[in-house]
Order: sequence, then C-alpha cells, then structure tokens
Amino acid sequence: MGLKIIGKRAVLLILVAFVACETEKKDENQLEEQIMAIKKEYAPDKRVALFNVEAIKNTEKYILKGESNLPNAVSALKEKLSVDNIAITDSIQILPSEELNGKIYGLITISVANLRSNPKHSAELATQATLGTPVKIYKKEDGWSLIQTPDKYLSWVDSGGMAVFSVQELAQWKSAKKIIYTETTGYSYLKPDTGSQVVSDMVAGAVLKLVKEENNFYEVEYPDGRVGYTSKAESALYATWLANLNPTSESLMATSKKLMGLPYLWGGTSTKGVDCSGFTKTIYFLNGMVIPRDASQQVHTGNQTDEDKNFKNLQVGDLLFFGRQATDSTAEKVVHVGMWIGNHEFIHSSGRVRVSSLDKEADNYDEYNLNRYLRAKRILKKEDKDLIDLTQTPIFND
Repeated sequence: MGLKIIGKRAVLLILVAFVACETEKKDENQLEEQIMAIKKEYAPDKRVALFNVEAIKNTEKYILKGESNLPNAVSALKEKLSVDNIAITDSIQILPSEELNGKIYGLITISVANLRSNPKHSAELATQATLGTPVKIYKKEDGWSLIQTPDKYLSWVDSGGMAVFSVQELAQWKSAKKIIYTETTGYSYLKPDTGSQVVSDMVAGAVLKLVKEENNFYEVEYPDGRVGYTSKAESALYATWLANLNPTSESLMATSKKLMGLPYLWGGTSTKGVDCSGFTKTIYFLNGMVIPRDASQQVHTGNQTDEDKNFKNLQVGDLLFFGRQATDSTAEKVVHVGMWIGNHEFIHSSGRVRVSSLDKEADNYDEYNLNRYLRAKRILKKEDKDLIDLTQTPIFND
C-alpha cells in the first residue's frame, strides 16, 4: 500500500512539473511574440529606432533587459504583458543615458564627421554629418557616442567630431545668428585674409555661429569655441539663405551638376564623397530639404511618377530607384538611386558622380540600371513625415 501511495505522489509531482514547464514555455512564447510585435510596430527599421529588448527568466519573474530610445514602446510592451498576467521586472535602460548628466545634444565641430555602425574606427562608415549639424546623444562608450542625426539615422561618432551641449546650451546656439557655407569646398582662416593660417577645411552646407562681419569676411565661431573667418563670396547669412529658399527642378539640376565627378564613397553624404543615396540626399539638403539617408528609405517618400519605364511623366528632380523586383518568394530590394535630369538621363553616384542615359541609342546608355529599374518618386515640395523642409522645421535655428 505504501509503495502505491509513493507511486501516485511521484506521478502527481511529474504532472505538476510538466504543467509548470508547459506554462513557462507558454509564457516564454508569449513574451517573445509580444516583444517582436512591439518591435515591428514601433521600431521596424533599426537604422532609425532603437529597441533592443530581451526577457530572461529569474525564479518566478522574467527580467526585461536591454535598451531603447522609445519610452512609448517600452510602456506598450509592459502593458501587454500585464494584460497577459506575465510577471516581469523592468530593467530596460531608456536612452538618453542618465550618465550623460543632461548633455544630451551635440554639434558636429569638424568639416565632415564620419559616423560609424559601431564604436570603433574600423567599423563600417554608416553615414556622415557636416559641420554644425545638431544631433541627439543617447549614450557614450569608450570615447564614442551613439547619436541620432536630423534624418533620424543612428550611428556612432568619436569624441573628436562633436561638441556636447545641454538643452539650454543648444537653445542658445540655435537662437544665435549663423552663416552657411555655400561653395562645394573651401577653408576658414585665422584672420580675414585668405593668405593667413587655415583654421579648417569647409564643405557645402556647413553652419557656424556668426560673431561679426568684417569687410569681405564673416567672423565665425565653431561649436568647440574655435574662431575663424569665411569669405562672404563663399558663404551666406543663414537667415537670408533660408528666406530665399525656393527649390525648383532647375535649382536641383544646378546643384547636382556642381557635384559632377565627386568620388563614390560608401557611407558618404558630403562633398568629400558620396554614395548613391548620399548624393541625392546632399542635392536636396543644399536646397533646404532633409530627406532619409538610404535609398531603401527614400523610396517610401513622396509621390510615385513612374513604374512602367515610359518616363513621360517625370520631371527634373524626381528620384529613380533601382534594385531587385519582388517575386512570389522574395521581397523587393532597393539598392540604388539617381536623379532624373531630363532627356532620358539621370545623374547618380556610381564610381563617381556621372550622368547616364536610359536611351538605347545614347553614348552613355546604362543598360544595367535600366534592367533593374523599379520606379520613380517625386519629393520636391511634397509633404511627408520623413521629409523635412528647413523653412518649416527649425533644425539649425529657432
């Protein structure tokens, strides 16, 4: 009789353990599903949104670990888990990090900052930011800072490329008068004399604080406190430049042609070198628009103007996208972009900035890109949550 009782207890314990194990697996599956659902809803593109969260079992509760710059996403996840009666301990770090002590903004302080995919110089060049670009800082790691540029791109910058600011300090900078450098490349000088010592090289789109005007020069202040002089012939008062902005097909064409022959640079978005989407991004920025970083992001903005290869409805300035067509088993993949300039031609960065034709009879006929053509989009003067008009959104000014 005693052996029978012991046997029944053993079976009962096994059943309890089995049920507990199945419940734990169910909770784990629910957790995984909820985390993925929140990530898909709030952070589908990891290039512009950070939601690195995982769940770890600890006795009776799960610990949510990781980091995110999306407090709303974290709150939504916790609410869903509460509804599912899954007990959790929240250990997710919400960025910006408290270790920054309120210095959560930065200004690029060199002509072009090379922004990396990871915090090391050997990492992939993800993108660039030009002098005076304001960025959001999320955390620091070994002399590098994880930042987000105005186009929302996440990347790492080393300490030599950025000066850090508090909210109040950035507001003071934004309220000050500024100049914008308008030539493709050039220099600032220690004195109002082009024969004096160079302070730094300059690239188109650089923005600096104005100190005063002196004859044919602007005295300017860098974000790190350096002072220099830029030629008025190569610069403009930012407020005047902004007020005179009226981007047209003609102005986009003119800007693109000024960059002819610029070398291809993977990750490049400046007049020191550009990749394909960095080129289109630079054209539009110098005409007062901040557009998404990558071709696969740019393709989701604006209005479609062609997908049939007849090109009759295109206007100068429309963006042409190239890549792999979607099939029953594979998704579409956008890998290249150029800008339409009329006469069946488009300008793009491929080896260097060049003009190619979709006309089979032309000397510069580009059969390769015609074969992988996907569609054209118009973003000039279009309203879109991912298109920033500098006359409407004060990135550099109040």
